Amino acid sequence: MSNNYKPLSPETLGQRLGGLDVMKQAVGGSADAWTVREVGDGNLNLVFIVEGDAGSVIVKQALPYVRLVGDSWPLPLKRAFFEYHALIRQEARDPGSVPQVLHFDESQALIVMERLQPHIILRQQTMEGRKVAGLGRTLGLFAARTAFRGSDLSMEAGDKKADAALFAGNAELCDITETLVFTDPYYAAELNRHTTPQLDGIVADLRRDEALKVEVQHMKRAFTSRGETMCHGDLHAGSIMVTDEQSRIIDPEFAFYGPFGFDIGMLIGNYLMAYHAMPAHISDADACRDFQDWILSVIEETWTVFREEFLHLWRTERTGILYPKALYEDQGHNFASEAAAEQLLGEIFRDLVGFAGIEMHRRILGLAHVAELDTIEDEDLKARCEAKCLKLGQLLVINRNRLTGMDAVLAAARRAETGA
Repeated sequence: MSNNYKPLSPETLGQRLGGLDVMKQAVGGSADAWTVREVGDGNLNLVFIVEGDAGSVIVKQALPYVRLVGDSWPLPLKRAFFEYHALIRQEARDPGSVPQVLHFDESQALIVMERLQPHIILRQQTMEGRKVAGLGRTLGLFAARTAFRGSDLSMEAGDKKADAALFAGNAELCDITETLVFTDPYYAAELNRHTTPQLDGIVADLRRDEALKVEVQHMKRAFTSRGETMCHGDLHAGSIMVTDEQSRIIDPEFAFYGPFGFDIGMLIGNYLMAYHAMPAHISDADACRDFQDWILSVIEETWTVFREEFLHLWRTERTGILYPKALYEDQGHNFASEAAAEQLLGEIFRDLVGFAGIEMHRRILGLAHVAELDTIEDEDLKARCEAKCLKLGQLLVINRNRLTGMDAVLAAARRAETGA
């Protein structure tokens, strides 16, 4: 930790940041006249909205510990460094998909960025039963473009290796994922929590399932060893801000180099949890079914757009060291090139299915839960929704190499919902 580091507060922010030109331009007026609100509701950081005569910005500052737990769980401030570098790369690889970075102060572990308004967190929008136009397309494009353009399919080999080395320093946040996502849910870890006693039997069955644990650890090995592309690392409904017409991605502090299918898999796992949680949030049966059908259509569109964009980039931007055109198109072997792309997409699909199932387990059994399920006040109803997620997650992980396409995943979700 820097010797000069000090956490901000609403009372001190104006004094400490008021001299920055970027703040004067973006917020305007005297710092004494700014309105500063601390709005962070996540697990790790301080987040402030700063408003003035000219406009408003977000100021995000890392804390030297996990906010959800407290100072008993220290965490390095350097995660702000990785978030900054991830944001500027995501903006370059999919322009307009993330907030604009206005200022970065490494010593204070803080980022000043564009305030997205009137955007709200996707989870909140979903729990209100409000649809987002183009959500699947936006997220599919983001996942495909950042995956392809951050990999050896596109980047110069030296640049890719240097980038992977830089993000390898984000070891502590990767350790959180490796522990809380891939390990803790599958045994009685100290930080676990779940709805009891209603889920005790299902949880015991999951932890006895040896085939499940074998597959989960295969996926953990992929997470730790396959540095294929720069991943957001924590892409879920809490890291997406939306209006009824627009979606933007935030909070890539868990960024790392990992499997192509990681981000889109975690995202789809969150979609599926929202699907099963909806009966607790929409009381009208017909309206609930309509919204659930919309969620499934978003999953389908996300994967369809990912596939289409990945193939488009394969054909137009494949300039890296992998699958060079000198071996394929330049020799007239276009069919072989397309076959290689389809085989790679098949691998990505199998991975995303496994990651989706694991995400569903860890968000119900591990430390960090999702609001769609956690805010359900009726414990029996909550447990019924969670049980559907746990069983579907188990099916996805175990059958990730046998499910033939997204239609099969969606059919499994429908069966889990109806108990068929």
